[in-house]
Amino acid sequence: MDRLRDLAATSAVLERAKGALMALTGSSPDAAHEELVARAETGHRTLIEECWLTLGALMPPLEPNAGGGDLADAAAEAGSGRPAATAPQDAGASRATGGTPWEATATGTQADADALARLGKALLRVGSPRELADCLLAHIGPEVGADAVMFYERRPDGGLELVGHSGIDETLAAQWRQVPPLSGVTPLEVLEAQEPRWLEDFTADRRRHLLIGNPPERWRSRAWLPVPTGDRSTLAFGVLRRCEGRFTPRERILLRAAARLCAGRLRAFDAVQDVTPGALPTAVQAMFDALPGATVLLAPLRGASGEVEDYRIDAATPEAVDVLGRSGRELVGLRILECYPSVAGEPLWQGYLDALIGSEPYEGEPFAYQEDVAGVPRTATYSVRATRLGEGLLVTWIRHDPSDRQEQRLADVQRLGNLGWANWNLATDEVTWSSQAYALLDRDPARGPVRLDQLPDLALPADAPALSRAIAQLVREGRPFDVPFRTASGPGVRHLRAVAEAVADADGTPVEVHGFVQDLTAQRSAELALVESERAILLQRGVLQAERAMATRLQHALLPLPSKPIRLAGLRVEVAYLPAQSEIHVGGDWFSAVELPDESALFVVGDVAGHGIDAVATMAQLRFTAKGMVSTGSSLTGALARLNSLLLHSRDSNTTATLILARYDPRAHRLEWAQAGHLAPLLLRRGEVRYLDRPDGMLLGATASPVFESAACVLEPGDRLLLYTDGLVERPGEGLDGGLARLAEAAVGHDADGPGSLEALLAAMLEGERRDDVCVVDIRMPEAAE
Repeated sequence: MDRLRDLAATSAVLERAKGALMALTGSSPDAAHEELVARAETGHRTLIEECWLTLGALMPPLEPNAGGGDLADAAAEAGSGRPAATAPQDAGASRATGGTPWEATATGTQADADALARLGKALLRVGSPRELADCLLAHIGPEVGADAVMFYERRPDGGLELVGHSGIDETLAAQWRQVPPLSGVTPLEVLEAQEPRWLEDFTADRRRHLLIGNPPERWRSRAWLPVPTGDRSTLAFGVLRRCEGRFTPRERILLRAAARLCAGRLRAFDAVQDVTPGALPTAVQAMFDALPGATVLLAPLRGASGEVEDYRIDAATPEAVDVLGRSGRELVGLRILECYPSVAGEPLWQGYLDALIGSEPYEGEPFAYQEDVAGVPRTATYSVRATRLGEGLLVTWIRHDPSDRQEQRLADVQRLGNLGWANWNLATDEVTWSSQAYALLDRDPARGPVRLDQLPDLALPADAPALSRAIAQLVREGRPFDVPFRTASGPGVRHLRAVAEAVADADGTPVEVHGFVQDLTAQRSAELALVESERAILLQRGVLQAERAMATRLQHALLPLPSKPIRLAGLRVEVAYLPAQSEIHVGGDWFSAVELPDESALFVVGDVAGHGIDAVATMAQLRFTAKGMVSTGSSLTGALARLNSLLLHSRDSNTTATLILARYDPRAHRLEWAQAGHLAPLLLRRGEVRYLDRPDGMLLGATASPVFESAACVLEPGDRLLLYTDGLVERPGEGLDGGLARLAEAAVGHDADGPGSLEALLAAMLEGERRDDVCVVDIRMPEAAE
């Protein structure tokens, strides 16, 4: 419907313009059409643009339609193909012009036609996309409630470039000047579909589109339309409104008409505006013919976006030569990129732009250039100076002789080496400093240099005596010196180094001193920072070593390890504890295997989170508390609940731990056990292995109301039960299931019943450096014959 309505409106405007010409000139319809086409080509405008200009200039104001109606009705009639309703007095005019949507409306229609006619006239004076945006906002903005206007052009890479805007600040324009080809960008969607987009519901549009604005809420409704500049539009025109609500049919028609009016103007910007080479007065080139050196006068050539694309040479001196050997007047009228194609994208090109935009001239760095002198190639050094002159640039190529090059090299050495030279003539008291020496010594050049004996006055009081002694020995004995000293400068203290030697006369008396001053602040700061870092590292290392030693001694004292298997309640029990091999980590793994007063046995294996003294202290607290509670009659689940409360109310309430409590009754051969977030025991029976099913239980210290349950297992003669911590089965890069599978396989392969069998199992399981402690309790039920 939008396309049909657009086509109907376009055809109606064309027929009306033809009818106007026919009425004034008496020509035929074909002749009127050819006249409109000729005028459009002459004025570099589109046909529809020429039609609006013709209507605005030739048509008298229409009388209000006595029949009333509004633009929405007219647009609907135009879109549906029905003839527009006209008053009787306008019937003849309607037939003459073919009937247009504008005739079907009341006074507002004539106002819209007048607004478009004024816009068409104003566009003739527009010279850039930025001026075009200003013109649109001024003439169409009040009619559609627009607060800002933007023009985007599609780049070859698929993105967008902002070529014109009005009503938005420069900061926002800079942020949205280059838009990559992202999804949700409305101007891109418009150019892809070649159809307008009407964004009239801000809440919904914000979810679907990437809205321009900082913040986007500044504009509550928007419209984007393609500008028909060719077979497929590459330009999108947008209006942004602070008001909410839909665009009325009248506003949509106005915006479509405005987009068509802009098309011809934008096409006129596509070609770089050029001027004939002879446009400048001949006196200018005559003056350049008499100038020495290589100098050219450049005129900027701008593209459709208003940016400089090239420069035209309007005048040149005889010594100005391009890469092809053309010189002087031969260069006039040529482009810079024709004569010197290598400058594109170089700092020199950006220097031209900076000089053209700003008020300061551009001074380029010296560079080497090979030239032919009498057929012999010779390398010369040049620098470029560009100065703005009116709307153009005056560019001079300055050649440096060998002495200039030497001075430039010396200045570069001082700048790069952060040093400055100084000369003191002891006979005449003449003193000369380089500009870098003034900068390093933080002295105003207007005050002049200081004498050699006054140099210590510039140093800090603590360093002045050493510098004074070195200068005295240099003057009396001619002994050179190399002395570090400090000065007070604006940013703080500056570390300097003074080096000097004397030149003596025939009698050996020093008459002149040559020296330099070097800034060592960065080097000295790095040295001091390194020393401070080394000191901090040594201190931290000592603290860690002391903490580890204390934790190790405490752990050994609290967790005695039996040297051989022990007998408890008819079971043979072997215990292994292997600390982590890290130099700084002491873990909280622990075990307990004791016989209780009722001749039953208690087995405990636990792991406290963390390392160091705190972990060892928490381990000791849990170990002794668990043994005491079970010994006094507490159930296993009750003991776990009380241990959980103990951790929650400890000094470090963030500590957690895993634990297994197991109680063996020798009379019933029954092992009852409970766990708190710990790995299940491994049972080996008659050559087969399985992990016991874990009862419910959460790790200690995790919640104030945990649920703990117990389970039971009857041990048979020859059974082997392993309680262990996670350090036994964890390996970097391997999942926990893989570690448990390795343990089951190793237990089957190392099931020998005798001293040292646990060592073989550990050797098979542990490879490389251990990052965590390993604790294992190996419980065996003797064979019936034993």
